[in-house]
Amino acid sequence: MRLVKEESFKSIHRGKPTGLLTLQNKNGMVVQITNYGAKIVTLIVPDKNNVLDDVVLGYETIEEYINGQVYFGAICGRFANRIAKGKFIINGTEFHLPVNNGPNSLHGGTEGFSSQVFDVIEVKRESVTMNYLSRDGEMGYPGNLTLEVKYLLTDLNELQIDYKAVTDKTTHVNIASHPFFNLAGAGRGDVLKHELIINGEEFTPVDKDLIPSGEIKPVRGTPMDFTKPHSIGERVNDPFEQLTYCRGYDHNWVLSKEKGVLALAATCYEPESGRVMEVLTTQPGLQLYTGNWLDGSDIGKGGKVYGNRSALCLESQHFPDSPNKPEFPSTLLRSDEIYKETCIYKFFVKQGSGVLEKDNEKFKS
Repeated sequence: MRLVKEESFKSIHRGKPTGLLTLQNKNGMVVQITNYGAKIVTLIVPDKNNVLDDVVLGYETIEEYINGQVYFGAICGRFANRIAKGKFIINGTEFHLPVNNGPNSLHGGTEGFSSQVFDVIEVKRESVTMNYLSRDGEMGYPGNLTLEVKYLLTDLNELQIDYKAVTDKTTHVNIASHPFFNLAGAGRGDVLKHELIINGEEFTPVDKDLIPSGEIKPVRGTPMDFTKPHSIGERVNDPFEQLTYCRGYDHNWVLSKEKGVLALAATCYEPESGRVMEVLTTQPGLQLYTGNWLDGSDIGKGGKVYGNRSALCLESQHFPDSPNKPEFPSTLLRSDEIYKETCIYKFFVKQGSGVLEKDNEKFKS
């Protein structure tokens, strides 16, 4: 088990101290989190032989995080995912955001929450809580928004992430956690053998600029259908227009769940290690991203090279471009409301061999 050194994260960035906090449960699961972008740096879980390994991509120093891949393990906001042409209208006023992804604003703009230093407000044996004040006009968004993020590591091998936000002006908010997972171990090849189930029978198709058209389409009969287990590599290179646009999977699924209820969104299984990860969320959507733009230029922890499709992301969220799509669930937050959402990444192992069963109770250890 290889941990990142806490002293490698002690620095001052934009006048605020950065650091690294380590949580560990009774099973040996370890999570390391930096307050720079509230990022998950290390996530160590056992495999079917009880061998511990780190399953998230990342770096070993704060300097590498500042200068490297900005979204590794990050909290993304104010608005996770894409907003078309970097603009939206609230009560007749048009707001303009920095464009940083083709013609779109991605993950809050050029300096979203992933690039900000959070304040650590509480540290316990099993949890750490941080907050960040995003001032009125930051990255073009209206209102002073205070975001609180709490990471809780349970003895059930769950990493629970709770978000709470308030604003003094009506604004758009969509917060997502963005770990890059490889359940075989970070830097141990690609994720093409990972098997996946998504609890969603519909998705939001995108145009060539990766912005949803506003339609909600069934996944049945397409490579987007993960209602039954499929490996990532099985169809990722199919000549299907949606996959061609994105160089693979980079899409939002409409989850089959009640509004605001914490429920299972996805299950991912890596057959060699036996590791299984469940994703539970209160949010209505789940973005699957298969590391299509990783190109081997990122050198991560232990000197490992992060190549194409060396990780996958399962980001619970509201739908992309919701501020410009009134037919999607609203992301507006008003001054008399409190934004509250939860995401849980839960880990266990599957003994033996064979494909992932849809009924997870059949193989939990």
